[in-house]
Amino acid sequence: MSKTQPEPVRDPQGDHLLTPQNSAIVFIDFQPGQYATIGSTTKEEINLGAITLAKLARAYEVPTIVSTVGVDLGVNEGTIPELMAELQGVEEIDRTGVNSWEDADFRAAVRATGRRKIIMAGLWTEVCLAFPTLDMLREGYEIYPVVDAVGGVSTVSHESAITRMVQAGAQPTTSVAVGSELMRNWAREDADKFRAVINDHFERSRAVHGTGGSLSDR
Repeated sequence: MSKTQPEPVRDPQGDHLLTPQNSAIVFIDFQPGQYATIGSTTKEEINLGAITLAKLARAYEVPTIVSTVGVDLGVNEGTIPELMAELQGVEEIDRTGVNSWEDADFRAAVRATGRRKIIMAGLWTEVCLAFPTLDMLREGYEIYPVVDAVGGVSTVSHESAITRMVQAGAQPTTSVAVGSELMRNWAREDADKFRAVINDHFERSRAVHGTGGSLSDR
């Protein structure tokens, strides 16, 4: 029997998996100074995942928060233009501290989304991502670190931070997995949003790795 219709949509607010209606996306400290000190991966690899995540946020209209550190202090530049180009209209929240959850404006922005499932990426993994993750988990949030959109000062720092977050209850994921979870079914009317984002991802992946696939035939 030919199958061309999607399965029924589960409650988008109550679903235990990620949906555009029950999640929010957070980017922390995607600034030139942070990229310059990454040792676990490359800027190109981080941007492959981070820009895909930003495109998904826009395509599925997921509430998005962007935070920086030290810009108002005059010691750091803001979020890289490549990422902000995908997040037009999102205002950066600057901080003085390394743990964004200790910043009142950041906490207010997260709480204002009304979402408890937080998809999060930050540079570095072991500080700017790990510290708010640990705090937010203690306050009852579900945190989904996007591991292909982050990096640490070394491989051991990055991997140790992932282990630490997982042991505290975080649920690591990847940008492509996030997109699949938000989209959920190829027969849904909005599946073309994911097709566009993922085909762009594979195109950029070919530029980075010299390989990649395509979903244009699905």
